[in-house]
Amino acid sequence: CLREQIERVEDELLAPYAVRACESAGRRVAEPQHARRTGFQRDRGRVVHSSAFRRMQYKTQVFVNDEGDHFRTRLTHTLEVTGLARNMARFLGVNEDLTEVVALAHDCGHTPFGHAGEETLNELMAAHGGFEHNAQSLRVVDLLESPYPGLPGLNLHYEIRECIAKHSTVHDQPVAGDEFDTSEAPPVEGQIVETADRIAYDSHDMEDALRAGLITPEDPAGLDIWREAAALVEAQFPTASGMAKARRTAKRLIELMISDVLATARTNLDETGPQSVDDVRKLGRRVVCFSKPMEALLEPLEAFLMDRVYRHYRVNRMMTKCSRFIRMLFEAYLDRSDQLPDEQQSRIAEHGKRRVICDYLAGMTDRFCQDEYRRLFMPFERV
Repeated sequence: CLREQIERVEDELLAPYAVRACESAGRRVAEPQHARRTGFQRDRGRVVHSSAFRRMQYKTQVFVNDEGDHFRTRLTHTLEVTGLARNMARFLGVNEDLTEVVALAHDCGHTPFGHAGEETLNELMAAHGGFEHNAQSLRVVDLLESPYPGLPGLNLHYEIRECIAKHSTVHDQPVAGDEFDTSEAPPVEGQIVETADRIAYDSHDMEDALRAGLITPEDPAGLDIWREAAALVEAQFPTASGMAKARRTAKRLIELMISDVLATARTNLDETGPQSVDDVRKLGRRVVCFSKPMEALLEPLEAFLMDRVYRHYRVNRMMTKCSRFIRMLFEAYLDRSDQLPDEQQSRIAEHGKRRVICDYLAGMTDRFCQDEYRRLFMPFERV
């Protein structure tokens, strides 16, 4: 049985604080074990083959999909996070398969049009439980994706669902409900994904902003961490153009951040000495994190991104339009729920009209949302 061999190798090689597939708290509905794959390996396939995962290809990271083919989408961001996270998991001796599936699934609940979509849905649902994309990602894998007869959602293992529910970054706050205690830290594997997420968008949003012309190569020169990365690039590529150096500098930030977070995590793990996954949870704080000096460097970088990129007038114009799309669609469905597809109408009795509308809108891609707007509000558009 190949699965048993893999589980024995995990037991021999992984750190004591790593999650082992054979020791998982299991699925909500028990299933027979697979002969060749561990539970986490099977769950990776379930996420990758889900509709929600595929739809991330046409969901905004920062730049709306129709602005160009060279900008990152929610899917390419997710794949970049996954690559970073697997490498970090290998260095820290934790479960790469679990880390990978958490990274692949963590943004499946994200709305069209990035954080503008999330903020709009949260406003519209304020008196009805609100909206938060981590909680929605958990709702996606637990309920909305249901390809297996007789099983709830994707029926993923507990530790995957726990890491999704507790995912926390500068832009994400966990909303775990009754099942998960957010005062407890997620397993190390989940903490790695959180940090890889932050590393990816700090670096890649800067690179996309350069490509889009929102900032020039000279604009971030006042940032200490940028200067440090730029000096390394200058030494390696002294004859490259200014734009080429700037884009390479954005990528060089990744190595600076990863080196820091791995060294800090190793120190934290050595000092706290967790001997099990529960020991990690009970620490009540993240052990996979940046050092204080690195945090001091990242704070002005992220403030720069917020001020010069996320609040750039071109981004604001597009996000305002996108918010209007979502708000008008929500109100149109709320006024006449018979405009919803039959599948969505059939869910209203159990889940309530507003939540069904929210789920439907959150699952849309950018272009589907734009097309739906045309179908509902443009008189000569085919419906």
